[in-house]
Amino acid sequence: MTLIKSISGIRGTIGGPVGQGLTPLDVVKYAAAYGTWVMTQPTAARIVVIGRDARISGPMVSQLVAATLQGLGLDVVDLGLSTTPTVEMAVTAKQAAGGIILTASHNPKQWNALKLLNADGEFLSDAAGQQVLALAESEAFDFAPVGKLGQYTTDDEFLAQHIAAVVALPLVDVDAVRARNFRVVVDAVNSSGGFAVPQLLAALGVTTVEKLHCEPTGDFAHNPEPLPEHLRDIAKVLEKGSFDLGIVVDPDVDRLALVSENGEMFGEEYTLVAVADYVLGALGGGNTVSNLSSTRALRDVTERHRGQYAAAAVGEVNVVTKMKETGAVIGGEGNGGIIYPELHYGRDALVGIALFLTHLAKSGLTASRLRASYPSYFISKNKIELTPEIDTDEVLVQMEKRYAKQPVNTIDGVKIEFDKEWVHLRKSNTEPIIRIYAESDSNSTADHLAQKIIADIKEIIAVKA
Repeated sequence: MTLIKSISGIRGTIGGPVGQGLTPLDVVKYAAAYGTWVMTQPTAARIVVIGRDARISGPMVSQLVAATLQGLGLDVVDLGLSTTPTVEMAVTAKQAAGGIILTASHNPKQWNALKLLNADGEFLSDAAGQQVLALAESEAFDFAPVGKLGQYTTDDEFLAQHIAAVVALPLVDVDAVRARNFRVVVDAVNSSGGFAVPQLLAALGVTTVEKLHCEPTGDFAHNPEPLPEHLRDIAKVLEKGSFDLGIVVDPDVDRLALVSENGEMFGEEYTLVAVADYVLGALGGGNTVSNLSSTRALRDVTERHRGQYAAAAVGEVNVVTKMKETGAVIGGEGNGGIIYPELHYGRDALVGIALFLTHLAKSGLTASRLRASYPSYFISKNKIELTPEIDTDEVLVQMEKRYAKQPVNTIDGVKIEFDKEWVHLRKSNTEPIIRIYAESDSNSTADHLAQKIIADIKEIIAVKA
């Protein structure tokens, strides 16, 4: 039983005591806090868009959220079963004051969450998120009298508008995709991608689609995080040699993982690299952004196209902020999150699929050959657990000092650059843990670099003891 409160929303396991899990009372409390915050914003709109993924608790949570917002006097437009990027786009299309996406993203089925959006259809800033959390703690809610309750309407057509907007993008070439006559396997982990992705593929002219775990029951067929160890089913289908590509999305369709025609993982980190390569090539250059823990391959590809790469702190809101600052034409995160501002500022697996298929079609390559055309890096992910009395911030300060002769970035933990290798240290906000990500051109070198950093941390701790 877990309840995690952050600026981007409220996430927890369903059930348990109030305040320890995501219970109905917790759902109402944080929905009321968000609705109260919305009503303080300088907008005439009194509309909030909501939508959910297919997880089992979705209908219950959705009804609680909608009724709470109505109780505050806000009108609710409910997209029902939908995707995170679809809700984000609907907020601006309907000139709403904000939106709530009911999804725990890649977390297992016992989890759910309220992801909170501003009037731009983007995740809340740190300041706005802190205001919502403060309102929840104070429970300073003022509900509307009976004559001023909000209205409730549904809209099950907006996904079609989202797909139409993707297909209409100048860099999406439907004719090229149709001409390649791609044969595609889709694994949507029994959530919203089960209907969203096939609809998009049909609009792109892909006629041969094998659906795997595409019934939106919310009973996830495997761990919903699209990592290689969870994707054995789709890999086995592709290994038989009858398909050109495997497409995998997480439950709310904001992360995209690809599987090559031979059953090998394209690599979540390389989803953004490949799409950026296509966009930059088509535009004749441009700037890109990813977070500090994402592969260096994006920087390499960007510089090859004579663009400039910038790194942001981990978190979608931070990546979006940096993209706006630098005028980036493409960006995202190494977890398969594509952010394409031409459509909207949010991770969107659907636009990622359309741009990737266009790239694959125009290249004339197989997916495996396309993947082989990019610089090959490997990321080693580790962590070191500390005792509660150890000052984690001080450990990071000492690591920064220890590697002062190297380029060091401290906007989000400590990232140390070593020519074409790097290591990123981030402290957990919920546990006495330092997470350590290291990247190099081989798995063994990345692992060795991570272990060297772990040894340094242990030495610092021993000196301080």
